[in-house]
Amino acid sequence: GSGKTLSARLVSERLQSEARREDVNVEIAVIDCGEQHTEASVIKTLASQVNDPSKSGMSIPERGLSTGDYYNRLWQVLDTCSDVTIVILDEIDMLRDDEVLRKLSRAGENQKIVDSRLGIIGISNKIDYPEELTERVKSSFAHDELVFPSYDANQLREILENRKDAFKPGVLTDDVIPLASALAAQEHGDARKAIDILRNAGRIAQKEGADTVSDDHVRAAKEKSEADRFSELLEGTATQSKAVLYSLVLQTGGRKTAEVTTNKIYRQYLTVADDLDMDQLSERRVQELLQELDFLNVIQSEVRGRGRGQGVHGTHRLLEDPDIVKRVLLRDSRISTLE
Repeated sequence: GSGKTLSARLVSERLQSEARREDVNVEIAVIDCGEQHTEASVIKTLASQVNDPSKSGMSIPERGLSTGDYYNRLWQVLDTCSDVTIVILDEIDMLRDDEVLRKLSRAGENQKIVDSRLGIIGISNKIDYPEELTERVKSSFAHDELVFPSYDANQLREILENRKDAFKPGVLTDDVIPLASALAAQEHGDARKAIDILRNAGRIAQKEGADTVSDDHVRAAKEKSEADRFSELLEGTATQSKAVLYSLVLQTGGRKTAEVTTNKIYRQYLTVADDLDMDQLSERRVQELLQELDFLNVIQSEVRGRGRGQGVHGTHRLLEDPDIVKRVLLRDSRISTLE
């Protein structure tokens, strides 16, 4: 919510406009790596967005080709359909494999593309993401970093002041925007989430039949916004994963900072699965589900040593308030039977 994606799009479109004056064709492809997170899906989506069948003489099928075949079509599409292609990889840290970055960044060097050029903009909320790249990707994916700092309360207040015309005059009490700005700045400094709080405050007030939006509505809206945001993260998650997450919630004792070992989560999970009359997964499979939840930024997992000759153990902690996580999980009709 600090303007990274918007800025990348704006700058790319400005480049496209300026290049057009010089008779240079710039194509822009925006890929959400949260949805297209495999190597094949990124390449297929990129080729589809840039492709002009009248120029390339080929189509990009949804399925049926190997990853290598999709790459071959991509190189031909880039060389025939554009002079320069800018690829914006939004949520780049969601990629399951960074090999696609190595191949794209070396496309010109390896003469996969001859008549065109390729530039990559990666957008991530993880400031240390470049450190997670493999060494061979780091060497080829030479990059410059631009850090977008979080908004402070005054900046968020200015942003919300520009959005208050969505409400009728006099509906917002004087402390609504300052409070919404302060809560958002204190928690995350995210403009998108600050706007969500203001919007939800209005909806809650309207649902109550109130004449004005008050600070109580803002505080209720903050909780609702956090729950809705977490619900989006869990969208499509299997019931078994939710059962594992619910087990972690129970083990935290309501403390967000609590770190729980895999073994404790698994013992709790066996009870939860029994209560839900579900098949009980092996400890190894539960460990894999925890890794998937960590990948989705639902939890944070670490592997720690027990000491010399004592092996290692995994610990896991929630990245959201346990009460909110529990409330969202209980929206699932099957999990709700545990309440």
